[in-house]
Amino acid sequence: MADTLQRLYQVVEGRKAQPQEGSYTCYLFEKGLDKILKKVGEECAETIIAAKNGVQEDTVGEISDLLYHLTVMMVEQNIPLQAVLDELDRRSLKIGNLKQFHVSDHET
Repeated sequence: MADTLQRLYQVVEGRKAQPQEGSYTCYLFEKGLDKILKKVGEECAETIIAAKNGVQEDTVGEISDLLYHLTVMMVEQNIPLQAVLDELDRRSLKIGNLKQFHVSDHET
């Protein structure tokens, strides 16, 4: 999975460095952070709805859209993919990582 994300990240970086006419990725960079974040929010909501509806194929598609838009956001914000992968690795090494939940978390 990390290889696939790395390839995606590199393609998105390339689009930012060398814009190509007609590229959706370039369009997002041209419109700026507000547009990118709007798309991240939209895709997040669509992922939630797809998961709730229980159609795995739809959920996979929406997760893919969300990961793509998150990658565009990361490139726009100069957040290296490796930093996220390292953080995930660091978190996976924790043992007994029980977090304190807010009262509202227990009700859902």
